Amino acid sequence: MALLSISSSRLYGLLIACGLAWTALVAYIVHDFGFIWYIALTDGIVSSILLAAACWLINNNLRYYQPGKGSYINLLMWCLALAGICTAGCRWIIPYLSISTVYIHFLSQSLTIRFFTDFLAIGWMAMISMLWYSQQDHKQTEKRKSEAEKLARDAELYNLRQQLQPHFLFNSLNSINALIGFKPDEARKMIHQLSDFLRGTLKKDDQLLVPLNDELQHLNLYLDIEKVRFGHRLDTEISCDKHCGEGLLPSMLLQPIVENAIKFGLYDTTEKVTVSIRGEIEGNNLVIMVQNPYDPQTSRPKGTGFGLRGVQRRLYLLFARNDLMETHQNDNIFTTIIKIPQL
Repeated sequence: MALLSISSSRLYGLLIACGLAWTALVAYIVHDFGFIWYIALTDGIVSSILLAAACWLINNNLRYYQPGKGSYINLLMWCLALAGICTAGCRWIIPYLSISTVYIHFLSQSLTIRFFTDFLAIGWMAMISMLWYSQQDHKQTEKRKSEAEKLARDAELYNLRQQLQPHFLFNSLNSINALIGFKPDEARKMIHQLSDFLRGTLKKDDQLLVPLNDELQHLNLYLDIEKVRFGHRLDTEISCDKHCGEGLLPSMLLQPIVENAIKFGLYDTTEKVTVSIRGEIEGNNLVIMVQNPYDPQTSRPKGTGFGLRGVQRRLYLLFARNDLMETHQNDNIFTTIIKIPQL
């Protein structure tokens, strides 16, 4: 199986070395029967050239045609035919190059062993070629499959992004529309903040891992917009230990989680609400916890809304794990925890 891992150039180099070794072996055997080196080398060179041509032909054929399970008999017939051609070639070509009655008699007596030897050599070449090209086909198939899966994953990530952005954009535009009439300065401020936020969003890649500090900086643009919408009712607390600021996470991952916290923390109450965001490093994971209070009489927090489902799906697409997000409800506090492996 080690042969299967070498490059094509090395494979052909190995085959050339085998051809030279075959020439030397045949020449030595013929010389050992008492013939001079000229006759022995002539026999070895002609035999090797014919065998090399047969091996090249079977190799080239298998490059473009891989026999199925029921077609191996055709390959066997090919090997037998090529072995016969090599044997016949030796029988009729070598006598023209080496005029010796004794040698011609020796050649005639050795045709059977030559035929089976050539057949075995061609058969080995056919087997090696089948293994080599089937492995190459398998690699190409796996590569195409991997590329197709990557394209599908990228498309799904992009679709998740496209579904999240309009939801936030429509809310912001509705708030701007409401502010224009009686708070035009606040409306202008919100438009500038929305422009900065969307500009930063367009520059980000769905699969790009960014430091938590950069993600929080972009998140603050979103929170500034929401604070214009909700005024004094929305307060935020962001805390990270000294090590987690450089931890990496997918870009734009926190915004839908915080949006979910704001939605189910403020929409059904007129009181001030604090949304807390806390980050820390635990082992090989960056752990981020987002918490928001809720009124059990008027609101039921949803851990399966599209925003959180989109985050969970995105984490699965990027890390192939379903255990990287969890939600809890305890003492009227809704908690979302995400874990991002630090690769």
